[in-house]
Amino acid sequence: MSEAIAAKDSVSPASPGWRELWSKEDWWAVWLGLGVVIVAYLFFAGGSTISWLAVAPAKWSTFSQLGAQLSADAGRYVVQFLVFLAVLSFAATFIGQKPKEFIPSFIFVYVLSLIVFVAGNWDQANRYNLEPPLLALVLGLVISNFIGLPKWLDAAFRVEFYVKLGIVLLGATLPFTLIVWAGPVAILQASIVSIITFLVIFFVGRRFGLDHRLAAVLGAGGAVCGVSAAIAVAGAVRAKKEYSPIAISLVVLWAIVLIFALPLISRALHLPAGVGGAWIGTSEFADAAGLAAAQTYGNLAGPQTGITGTADQALAAYTLIKVIGRDMWIGIWSFILAVIAVTRWEKQEAGGKVQAAQIWWRFPKFIIGFLIASVLTTLIVHAYTLGDYNKLVKPGLIAPITALRTWAFTFSFLSIGLTTRVKDFVSTGSKPFLAFAIGAIINIVLGFVLSAIVFGNYWSSTATH
Repeated sequence: MSEAIAAKDSVSPASPGWRELWSKEDWWAVWLGLGVVIVAYLFFAGGSTISWLAVAPAKWSTFSQLGAQLSADAGRYVVQFLVFLAVLSFAATFIGQKPKEFIPSFIFVYVLSLIVFVAGNWDQANRYNLEPPLLALVLGLVISNFIGLPKWLDAAFRVEFYVKLGIVLLGATLPFTLIVWAGPVAILQASIVSIITFLVIFFVGRRFGLDHRLAAVLGAGGAVCGVSAAIAVAGAVRAKKEYSPIAISLVVLWAIVLIFALPLISRALHLPAGVGGAWIGTSEFADAAGLAAAQTYGNLAGPQTGITGTADQALAAYTLIKVIGRDMWIGIWSFILAVIAVTRWEKQEAGGKVQAAQIWWRFPKFIIGFLIASVLTTLIVHAYTLGDYNKLVKPGLIAPITALRTWAFTFSFLSIGLTTRVKDFVSTGSKPFLAFAIGAIINIVLGFVLSAIVFGNYWSSTATH
């Protein structure tokens, strides 16, 4: 959405009223996301799981292995597709999309997404952190910019709808109980890094003349969990559609560099396994890349290398900092920036006064869905220990929701690529790269100081507690 349109909408005296509960994609993302969580819990409480429906290609290395896998799961994919098609078509009808236009377009989106999933789970693609959402973005950009598509296929390229649904599901995988299990040191370190990195990237970006929204999306990508945070904040502040690909590209670039650099530097410095894992968790920008780096460094621990600790310590420290401590900031930054965007940026752009009621009507409701989903899973898992959570709750309840979330993000990334022209974000020049790079360097240095010096004793000795 352009800044002019955003500004105009922000001061519009008209309020959508109660009809927005069934006519806005924000609310449909909430209803569908929470519906998935509730259904998943009902199955889990009954001793079952929705994992049968949440099917996705597993890792594969040979075409014969892939063929056998797809053949065995063919029925599951058909049912999954039909459920996606029925539910999303139903929702699309209420938000102004005709089913006869949406259905053939979504078939195209689903088939391409399945191909992307297959490619992303090839063992060689996984080796280089080429995850399905990233491949979806690249494939979409190639098709959009070099091949082209007929206009009628645009109907199901609902970028924001899929993003919002994915973010609500993301909330379900981050129960507040995890914060308690992480402990005060992990939360404190993650919070320091998230706040400082965001502020550095944001204000450096603004100093370079970047738009508020682009600076915010870049800041979130560097401060929290990379891709998910960037698209969450982009939706919260109503950023232009080309801003997300810019942030995603930078996140992936740095993630790939750091997946090799951090273990090598940690080994050269002979950091204890727990300290190395904490530093990687503080400095990496993508969950999968960081996990691979932490695993790599943890495997080096032993008398032959002189690195103290165990692989489990490296993974535990990484998980506490990155997957729990930093990722929880997705909702926090989205909430804060959504309020700032509505009350300050849009007010300044419009040159008028924002009515108090407009703050609520304009506020991204999917963030509320994110928080509610997190509360629901918190209530579900509060009686479990961390060990039982990992053994029972995660595979039976959280993992299927995570798989469906990845499908939603893949639909979104593919749609971003299919509706984006490279010239739209190449024209932004080197300033976004420089702003992000400055923030990344400060992030890495700060992470080392906190992990190895300030909290070094904790991470070297208590990371597995």
